[in-house]
Amino acid sequence: MAEVYTRAPVRLEGKYGAMLVCWVLGNGCLFSWNSMLTIQDYYVALFPNYHSSRVLTLIYQPFALGTLAMLAYNEAKINTRKRNLFGYSLFFIATFIVLLLDLATSAKGGLGSFIGICVISGAFGVADAHVQGGMIGDLSFMLPEFLQSFLAGLAASGALTSSLRLITKAAFENSQDGLRKGAILFFAISTLFELLCVLLYAFVFPKLPIVKYYRAKAASEGSKTVASDLAAAGVYKQGPDTKNEHDPQQVERLNNKELLLQNIDYAIDLFLIYALTLSIFPGFLSEDTGSHSLGSWYALVLIAMYNVWDLIGRYIPLIKCLKLESRKGLMVVILLRSLFVPAFYFTAKYGDQGWMIMLTSLLGLSNGHLTVCVLTCAPKGYKGPEQNALGNLLVLFLLGGIFAGVTLDWLWLIGKGW
Repeated sequence: MAEVYTRAPVRLEGKYGAMLVCWVLGNGCLFSWNSMLTIQDYYVALFPNYHSSRVLTLIYQPFALGTLAMLAYNEAKINTRKRNLFGYSLFFIATFIVLLLDLATSAKGGLGSFIGICVISGAFGVADAHVQGGMIGDLSFMLPEFLQSFLAGLAASGALTSSLRLITKAAFENSQDGLRKGAILFFAISTLFELLCVLLYAFVFPKLPIVKYYRAKAASEGSKTVASDLAAAGVYKQGPDTKNEHDPQQVERLNNKELLLQNIDYAIDLFLIYALTLSIFPGFLSEDTGSHSLGSWYALVLIAMYNVWDLIGRYIPLIKCLKLESRKGLMVVILLRSLFVPAFYFTAKYGDQGWMIMLTSLLGLSNGHLTVCVLTCAPKGYKGPEQNALGNLLVLFLLGGIFAGVTLDWLWLIGKGW
């Protein structure tokens, strides 16, 4: 017989297992997209006239932002389980199609192949909107450690893909058609990893005791988005300790507008963090850093350093004294990050590769640290349904910042021609 987990001792059962699964699922949320970004040395060689690093990012973002806007507006009615499973499955299918497209076209490049890659980039955007908003919203009413692990997983996907790309590039560097062989192996690994995420979310995550506890708690507070996950875990939506869903105190909640107004500074924080970061990474780092002794490895090293330090930055808030929780303090630090723009401009123009690597590392470190600080501080003092809704709204502003950033990234091309 199904059981509702509402007793306090159950809370800690499966905590560390859930944190590990959250970390892997965070990886899966951006693993495919980061694979496409990290493989830019291959796409630059395959499509030399199309500015692939900028175009693919610019296509990805409208699909991600538009889809998430619709999902956030209807968040209270959406089945979270179906939403996240659709997103992870789409990541798996789209990544597999990238591999098939390269094999079918024999890496001949051309406009047709580039259009196909662009369509897949749009599919990644749709998948990201489903998964990132759905998972952050879902984890917002659980333990903060789950959200931190998921966000660390997002950054770890960049670090892992960069490491894999460096390994595959080195493994095939001296062989004939080595760049393509490395890319094929790279996407085969990515496809298998996305399949793992589908299986983890479908069969493992919802059955963890601590996850069942928090979802049952959210259901008792009026959440309608967790019913399928509870059913999949063998837990009834209602039990002896839950409230009646027709109780006005249970179903009454702040609407999206009220939630946003109460947390507008957090929303603006995320917008500004990612607008600044994506105006520099990856387009500027891929194309505008000049020629250096590292040659074709230079852009890959810069992207790898950004991803590694972004990951490190997301673990720093675990040290209590280093976690920035002041709302005014967060805004001040985020505004100060605008100094990165002139710093990167003058370093690319006059500095050597060591200074650029250091600056890129600081960009990643600040991005990861501030992201976790904002998202773990914001969803407090609300019931489960409101925390879920606020999580979706904050991710919407995050993706809005990314879209603004990839648009601003084109300004670096002024005066350089096309």
